[in-house]
Amino acid sequence: MKHPLLASALLALAACSSAVQAATYEMFRDPNCGCCGKWADHVRAENEVAVAETITPDMALVKAEHGVPQDLWSCHTLTVGGYVIEGHVPAAEIERLLEERPEGVVGLAVPGMPIGSPGMEMGNRVQPYEVIAFRADGSRFVFARYG
Repeated sequence: MKHPLLASALLALAACSSAVQAATYEMFRDPNCGCCGKWADHVRAENEVAVAETITPDMALVKAEHGVPQDLWSCHTLTVGGYVIEGHVPAAEIERLLEERPEGVVGLAVPGMPIGSPGMEMGNRVQPYEVIAFRADGSRFVFARYG
């Protein structure tokens, strides 16, 4: 091959994409929430994945079963690749989590429903927000900032 570095880079990129795309994405949401579907469409489009939707009226139970700290709760919860994703986390951060697999992290959360986050678009309005990585021991750190 004439360009071995290019070939290696393309293979590495394909491996990352397939790891993100090979994971099973399952979103749990309340039957009355409209923004959850918009967020799932964002994840589908950006990460080119299928997102299964499970509709349940008992979201508190879902969040508790998946170990989401109560102060990080939002409207929907997604499981993927052994992680829990709470709220309007951008698809790029889910992809980054699946690629980097930071030690001890069990999930990501965007608490509340910040304006301008995926699924909560309102024109050009953007409310600054953080993506929080959390661990089973209760510790957490800022994984990304937006706005």
